[in-house]
Amino acid sequence: MMLKGFDWQQFIASFFVLFAIIDIPGSLPYILSLRNRGKTINPIKAAVMAFCMFMVFYVAGDAFLTLFGVDVPSFAVAGSLIIFVMAVEMILDISIFKEAKDTPNDISFFPIVFPLVSGAGALTTMLAIRSQYAPVNLITAIAANMVCVYLMLRMVDLIAKVVNPGILYMIKKFFGIILLTISIKLFTANIMLLLEKFWPHIS
Repeated sequence: MMLKGFDWQQFIASFFVLFAIIDIPGSLPYILSLRNRGKTINPIKAAVMAFCMFMVFYVAGDAFLTLFGVDVPSFAVAGSLIIFVMAVEMILDISIFKEAKDTPNDISFFPIVFPLVSGAGALTTMLAIRSQYAPVNLITAIAANMVCVYLMLRMVDLIAKVVNPGILYMIKKFFGIILLTISIKLFTANIMLLLEKFWPHIS
């Protein structure tokens, strides 16, 4: 039975917008590098937590940020800096995020759910397009993306076995640069909004 108000065009459009921003295939090299360090991932747990995070921001994202005195551009800038550090780790083969004694071995939430899947870029994009699509279409598009996230995370070990390590290394460097580019784009777009807020004449 078709959901009331469901529209395939809106569903597909919103699905691909979010899929491009989440870019879980592009995150696989970084995830593989974490797996090589002995980290564990629970695919279903990660997908469900990411979906819940999207839903919380869908319903009360603006209010939640306002509660802490944070606006969307500030949240996006903070997220872009985390993505930038992760990209540097991939490109330079260094470890910036140091592990403490209480650092969990399960990385399902950080950095998988945040900032890779439901990070600043994806959440702010979802908030931005929320008014353009009917709720049923956008929510089903988010759910479909979480199914893709689950499947990709399930296949991480299989990909590591099938794909040549040298190719994986090159892919890791390539997507490290892509991730770096995304972080810079996210940073510059939102830092300008912040600057315009304090100095309106800057635009």
